[in-house]
Amino acid sequence: MEGFNSMQKHQCAIIDVRLVVVATLAFMVAACASAGRRSAPVTSSAPSSATSAIVATSGYRIVSPITRSDVTMPAMLDRMSRADVVFFGEQHDDLETHRAEAEMLDAIGRLGRPVVLSLEMFERDVQPVLDDYLAGRITESEFLSRARPWPNYATGYRRLVELARARHWPIVAANVPRPLASAVGRKGIVALDTLTPRERLTAARENVCPMDDYHARFMDEMHAHSTGSAGAAEPGDSLPTAMAERFYVAQCVKDETMAESIVNAKRAAPRDAIVVHFDGAFHSDYSQGTVERVKRREPSWKLVVISAVPVADPLVAPVAPESGVADFVIFTKRPSH
Repeated sequence: MEGFNSMQKHQCAIIDVRLVVVATLAFMVAACASAGRRSAPVTSSAPSSATSAIVATSGYRIVSPITRSDVTMPAMLDRMSRADVVFFGEQHDDLETHRAEAEMLDAIGRLGRPVVLSLEMFERDVQPVLDDYLAGRITESEFLSRARPWPNYATGYRRLVELARARHWPIVAANVPRPLASAVGRKGIVALDTLTPRERLTAARENVCPMDDYHARFMDEMHAHSTGSAGAAEPGDSLPTAMAERFYVAQCVKDETMAESIVNAKRAAPRDAIVVHFDGAFHSDYSQGTVERVKRREPSWKLVVISAVPVADPLVAPVAPESGVADFVIFTKRPSH
């Protein structure tokens, strides 16, 4: 396969406009399932005065789908203090979620354990650039020009990176490079067979893509969000199944690569280190996606899953979100428009 730079140069020539639009749906929308679809209420109750005070101070509310009750930050931290890996599933464009992430990461850092920060938002091939920035060998402007940060890096992820940099924590560029994910979305898993040895290192060695509940959830999201899109044959048609299946394979490669990155980082870190991984909630909700792939590699590890859900008012959010979605759900206040 051509190098990643060549792949990027030729993408527009080999993919028609319809496929670009649908690919965007597949890799961005599916990774960020809407809060409404992930937080169907089971039980609602009026928040306590203590909860109201916490929300007034912090701006968000933590609940446990398991106990169907409010949870304090210290109680959640106590659970995380015994974890090997913590997954924080976010809605990528929610500013209040990003603020909660930074506060939580800072609090985890005060538990006294070594911390490794893992990010979906950076890709494996830029790990040397990230390492150079953390070590002070390059400036922030050089880092940003070479590391392909997401468009909302300044408002979404800079605080996490700078916190890790200030405390000398390693950061893992966990994700597969976007050109490679796009190639798998077009050609299927065989795209990995055409990589050079160096390029092959940017994706997981083992890629498993079962037809399971995660597959069903992914396909539901694809068809729900693509109805009437440019990839459909007629207005109202959904994404062609064969195309959606290839996108699912690309999703699996992303999950496998992030899982392998997390496991490798944890194994290389001090024995008592905790890995904190941030991703789009679809990758970790229901302990599926990246979470189940970490569990496959290390069945004995203790994992904690957090899912952030933006809502109009955290105080009237359901005390019991959809059962099994996460160990903890953080309701953040969605900006009014």
